[in-house]
Amino acid sequence: MVKQGYKQTEIGVIPEDWEVMELKDIASIVGGGTPKTNIISYWKDDINWFTPTELGNCKFISESIRKISYEGLRNSSAKLLPKGTILLTTRASIGDTAILLNEATTNQGFQSLIVNNNTSNEYIYYLIETLKPQLLQNASGSTFLEISPNKVKNIQIPLPPLPEQEAIAEALSDADAWIESLEQLIAKKRLIKQGAMQELLTPPSTSSGNADGEALEPWEVKKLGEVADFRRGSFPQPYGLDKWYDDTNGMPFIQVFDVAKNRKLKLDTKSKISALAQPMSVFVPKGTVVLTIQGSIGRIALTQYDAYCDRTLLIFQRIDTSLDKFFFLLQVEQIFEIEKEKAPGGTIKTITKEALSDFDISFPKSLSEQERIAMILSDMDAELEALEKQLGKARQIKQGMMQELLTGKTRLIDN
Repeated sequence: MVKQGYKQTEIGVIPEDWEVMELKDIASIVGGGTPKTNIISYWKDDINWFTPTELGNCKFISESIRKISYEGLRNSSAKLLPKGTILLTTRASIGDTAILLNEATTNQGFQSLIVNNNTSNEYIYYLIETLKPQLLQNASGSTFLEISPNKVKNIQIPLPPLPEQEAIAEALSDADAWIESLEQLIAKKRLIKQGAMQELLTPPSTSSGNADGEALEPWEVKKLGEVADFRRGSFPQPYGLDKWYDDTNGMPFIQVFDVAKNRKLKLDTKSKISALAQPMSVFVPKGTVVLTIQGSIGRIALTQYDAYCDRTLLIFQRIDTSLDKFFFLLQVEQIFEIEKEKAPGGTIKTITKEALSDFDISFPKSLSEQERIAMILSDMDAELEALEKQLGKARQIKQGMMQELLTGKTRLIDN
């Protein structure tokens, strides 16, 4: 039974004062085009010409990578789109959207919406975000997926009165602004942390003191193999036999996948190792430093729970008592960041136990100084983790708002 003030329609239950419209009823749907690439004069001017790969997570878009001329525009199927047009990708990558901040055109991978004056383009932008599953369902093609202009035009949408459209768009824009502010703050904090790591994990110049003119703590350099004992994990062969796994009563089994980017293990490992397999693996007690040496090489973690470990990771079974464990972890992580800069394409293809043993590790002789540095960087990690959680919550809240507001379940303006 439909509650009072709502009605059943072909697209579901919506408020009585909302309408069901097709996209072609509220917007002109315009395709794109590509000028001939062998005519240089077509590609020499300043008309923005967008391709689907240029649309990311930004609501508004202004500058394209490539520009075309008015001559190129006239001699292709491309159309000049006014400010406020909603770009919608309909080929290969389907359902990505952005609103133009100035005049532009696109290639054939779009069906763009020039919204009528009595409709809010921002409301339609947010609504289309929710239509991606429907767009994908209507797509077809053998070489790449594409949705035809007619299918786009015939998509049905719920349309509230204009004041409510604008109120919904404003509420969701506020949510976007909140998310963007958190993203910017996180980016800023990451840069600060990166600078702090470079400064705090690098031995100071022996010829200088600190800001107060006091002598700096002396550092020393040793080979990694001198200050730590480590070995690879293990797993009974052949992989994949059911008897090696026990999702109900098994112990956590650490693989590369389970090492997160925040220097911790994921809360739950992908696999659990059975009692039968445990004697043929390597036990890793809580508080052990582990390092990935295959796949995503260089991820490091201080384990938060007892587990067994795969051969794609190194286990630091002993770390010299002259080293703070977390400071040691940070230095090993820094070594791999440096190695990545040296590697072709920024990716380390392989690393051996022997090569790792020969790496230099620098550290203050004073354990209390190591602990001080580790605490500063650990506090920065904790601050970033808290901000990331806030960002995740903000995104969830926005999704909930969209589900409520764009269906009329929650009303911002009384009918």
